[in-house]
Amino acid sequence: MLNVPPQAFPAPGSQQRVAASGRAKVPLKPGRSLMDWIRLTKSGKDLTGLKGRLVEVTEDELAKHNKKEDCWICIRGFVYNVTPYMEYHPGGEDELMKAAGTDGTDLFDQVHRWVNYESMLKECLVGRMAVKPIAAPKEISSTLSEEKKQLNGMLSEKGVLGASTKDVMLSYDWFQTDSLITIVIYTKQKDLNAELVIVDCQDKRLRGEIIIDDHSYLVEVDLYHAVQEDLAVNITEKVGKVEIILKKNDNIHWKMLGQPLENHNTFIKRTDRGQFYRKCKLVSKTEVTHDTKLFCLMLPKSTHLHVPTGQHVYLKQIIAGTEVVKPYTPVLPFLPLDFKEPSCHDGAHIYLMIKIYSCGPFTQALEHLQVGDYISVSNPEGNFKKSQVQTSEDLFLLAAGTGFTPMVKLLDFALTEVSCLRTAVPELEVATADRVMTFRREVTSPTDFQVQQERYSIELVTKKIEQTNKMTVKLIFFNKTEDDILWRNQLEQLALKDKRFEVKFILSQPTKDWMGKEGKISSSLLSEFVKRSSKYSKVLICICGPTPFTEQGVQYLKDLGYSQEEIHAFTA
Repeated sequence: MLNVPPQAFPAPGSQQRVAASGRAKVPLKPGRSLMDWIRLTKSGKDLTGLKGRLVEVTEDELAKHNKKEDCWICIRGFVYNVTPYMEYHPGGEDELMKAAGTDGTDLFDQVHRWVNYESMLKECLVGRMAVKPIAAPKEISSTLSEEKKQLNGMLSEKGVLGASTKDVMLSYDWFQTDSLITIVIYTKQKDLNAELVIVDCQDKRLRGEIIIDDHSYLVEVDLYHAVQEDLAVNITEKVGKVEIILKKNDNIHWKMLGQPLENHNTFIKRTDRGQFYRKCKLVSKTEVTHDTKLFCLMLPKSTHLHVPTGQHVYLKQIIAGTEVVKPYTPVLPFLPLDFKEPSCHDGAHIYLMIKIYSCGPFTQALEHLQVGDYISVSNPEGNFKKSQVQTSEDLFLLAAGTGFTPMVKLLDFALTEVSCLRTAVPELEVATADRVMTFRREVTSPTDFQVQQERYSIELVTKKIEQTNKMTVKLIFFNKTEDDILWRNQLEQLALKDKRFEVKFILSQPTKDWMGKEGKISSSLLSEFVKRSSKYSKVLICICGPTPFTEQGVQYLKDLGYSQEEIHAFTA
């Protein structure tokens, strides 16, 4: 049992207080922290007002309970009396009241789908919604029976359940040798890569998820026989084919692949899928600053997972008997100083840079983890697209504290893969050089109108080459003191070595010896450091930090004339 003080959780100003859509958190009254709520739920007090009875709730009955002093909310078919939770809700009473007396599932998913409400509100459960039985469509019903019959072979297109109107055709097949089982998933997606394929095999349960935009296709089977722990995943990007290769425990012939699980062979929106977790082992914990540590987690051998740039994962822990989940953005093990080639990592580890709060139960629990302990890690989530960087000429990264974490992989991506795309335009360069030589030989009268037009055209092409070969990245890093700056030495070394990169440290509580910039995020500071390299250059400004920092920063940027399309706020 953790013995922690009953302060606010997450800690005030923590980057983890940022909500999914940038919603500000409401300061809680004393005695209304997460730990206080957990203590209340375990006190034996009747929080539903029904003396332990579970009831069936009609829509009309649900609608009657729509006041702060009597508030019921439905989430995924279950009704909760959230009246006693009002004062404990970090988002404030008004947020809960938006769903009072109604089905709040969609609103809940928009704000914090990752929260384990079943655990947090289990003592507030009133009962189930009363719903009329709905007959399953004949096509789906027949598909289910067909699926169970044909699980050891190719499925028809009808086997893809829940498919949207998107023009996506997905199917799978499997075959075996004496020692191997190979599952082949056909997506016909030409841009498929390792980041879009997530595979886990736990206790004979195989789960393979293919991400296609905001949807995903799932193969989920209880295998016919046991397999070895390690697996292999091969991806043929040009045709969108994925092979999952399993090693048999025993060299025997399988009559079938296994039994389909509930969500097997479905293609639905990712937000409609529940979060999936796997246990990861803590292999190291190193100090970054006086209150921040770098955690290295090792994925199971039976997991294939690559966290995309700009996305986060959720960590799940049991605190005082209650499941608590928090988002963190993976970083690199260190900041590379040579960005000539894309960083290559083994894909077996996840690195998380986490600030430890003295009054934060979640981070205190992380701090007490020992090397060799396990923690649950979710699939990645996030709406950042790499294409936002690929089309930009000026990249500005605004970070406060551990809001620096999403900038690490972003910086790596911008200075390697994006720059590599732009540094070689040989055909254009040669063609322009030939054009210039021809122009110089043939021109006799510089006043000729056509000559002026040709000169102007050459200048435009030359300028375009220069812009294509150049990408500037500037990090404006806000902290309280010098001791709080994460990876300061590495960032300074990188700035000295790579002319494309510049870093500015800004402190709000500096010592007298500090020679750098002082202050907090403001319109004047941003106007000084965030500037286009040319009048029409394409800009991307990424910002991450505590909620007030992010919200104020976005507003200052808009006031300075930057559009919503040029700003990306990292939230979780």
